[in-house]
Amino acid sequence: MSPVSLVRSTAAHGRPPLRTVQVLGGGNAGSGAHVRSLAAGLVARGVGVTVCAPAGADHAYDFTGTGADHVPVPRSSDPASVAALRAACTGADLVHAHGLHASFRAALALGGRSTPLVVTWHDRAHAQGARAHLLRLLERRVARAATIVLGTTSDLVDRARRTGARDARLAASALPVPRPRPADPDRERPKVRAELGATGRPLLMAVGSLDTERGYGTLLDAARAWRDLDPAPLVVVAGEGPLRPELQRRIEEEALPVRLLGRREDVPDLLAAADLALVTSSWESRSLLAQEALRARVPLVATRVGGIPDLVGDAAELVPYGDHLTLADTVTALLADPARRELLRARGAEQALTWPTEDETVTQVLAVYDELTQPRPLA
Repeated sequence: MSPVSLVRSTAAHGRPPLRTVQVLGGGNAGSGAHVRSLAAGLVARGVGVTVCAPAGADHAYDFTGTGADHVPVPRSSDPASVAALRAACTGADLVHAHGLHASFRAALALGGRSTPLVVTWHDRAHAQGARAHLLRLLERRVARAATIVLGTTSDLVDRARRTGARDARLAASALPVPRPRPADPDRERPKVRAELGATGRPLLMAVGSLDTERGYGTLLDAARAWRDLDPAPLVVVAGEGPLRPELQRRIEEEALPVRLLGRREDVPDLLAAADLALVTSSWESRSLLAQEALRARVPLVATRVGGIPDLVGDAAELVPYGDHLTLADTVTALLADPARRELLRARGAEQALTWPTEDETVTQVLAVYDELTQPRPLA
């Protein structure tokens, strides 16, 4: 029986429809898009969904547009926020939290209740020093409090098991279906490239917050080598963050062919105009840029870390993290080899077809919900 018929048939036999609460913190691009997709799929299957997230997250992802309810809950673990979350979870059949901090707040809110708690780890928290120790404590608390931990990569599942999870499973999240492209993308591409200053030169693109985990220092180191190419490629980085002043200073002092674009709402258009996509992070689970690049048939160069190798297979050039020489040489060779770029485009499109669809992701998650909420026969 399909999930749709299962939900409807249980409601028809006197059981009310399943009611779930989805808990999200600030929501990075991956987890926010996943919750939006999950809410839409669950609502379509007759499941009641309440999304507890900051007001800004609903503005960004339009949870209410899926038919879900939205309860604004600040990204904080103070007593007032936990109390608001506890009230929103009252009467829920199941609570599903996304990300470490949201999961910790959900565990606090459900303290003493028998409501099942499902936790999805979309990414790995990064920190150093005393904060790293605090994050390890939070991971342990969340892993032990959760009924089931879902990890989007196998190493996240292993991490959950090492930190005390009773039940940890692999549950890759799907990238939402991309919005329709312009009717004539060949006309849009030169326009975007001209606006960026990349007419007559290769365009390389990276996306992500400007922080230490993204490896942008390595990217700038590699860009020194690209200055000597003719024509020199332009590297554009879409994102904002605490390292912007430091990175901008290096770009200016070293005359690097790099532009920091800040936050952009037109990343798909920028990516479609790029010759190569770059992921230089120290760790990624299911990198959004990697997925979008392969779907858009843009050749990808990425670090061999986290879930990236499993995600891209042989459809990208993989380099060690922090190795600017290998990164520079790999990009230079790829720019000089149109046949290799065309092969990666074809492989990327094929690889994207192997990823779970949004419908398959919702079906898998709903199967977990059914497992935790369906009445069990008496022994």
